[in-house]
Amino acid sequence: MIKEDKLSLFFSNEFPFNKEGLAEFVNTFVKKTYKKGKVILESGNTESELRFLDKGIIREYYSTNDKEKNINFYTDPIFITDFSSFTNSIATKKYQEALSDVDLRVLSKKKFLEFTNQYDCGKLFIETIFQRIVVNKENEEFNHFVNTAEELYLDIMKTKPNWLQHIPQYHIASYLGITPETLSRIRKRIS
Repeated sequence: MIKEDKLSLFFSNEFPFNKEGLAEFVNTFVKKTYKKGKVILESGNTESELRFLDKGIIREYYSTNDKEKNINFYTDPIFITDFSSFTNSIATKKYQEALSDVDLRVLSKKKFLEFTNQYDCGKLFIETIFQRIVVNKENEEFNHFVNTAEELYLDIMKTKPNWLQHIPQYHIASYLGITPETLSRIRKRIS
């Protein structure tokens, strides 16, 4: 019997594994805890594990010597792996940092490949994840192109209110591509 935790529920709802394969797959993951402020993924490294967020907040961003740009926040149970780096064995350009204490489930690439070869289900998993990433990325890019910072903020209020409750405003401002002061003015105007 599968313990109904967040990872099993995610797969039960999103991917049609048989129950036997699902239980084995979920039980292969190892639990890891990271403290607030810990960088979990660094640009230049190659992803060698699948990471599933059980609890906490992850900030994903790009960084150069003089600036950072937030590109996503993860607050719900979801995979946070850079799948392009993972599947193509190439260096990532992203960073991921724990914005709170974080509980993850982690599976090495080696174990993942062993499992997917045994059950022949990994191709569907990777294809489905990539399709979602591409659709989300295109929607995000389009929204950032056609909407003002205020419209983007209103969208966050509507679709991702947990971001506003748990993520510092200066990180939200970076995500929107504005200064914290401009975000403060927007918040005053719409309240």
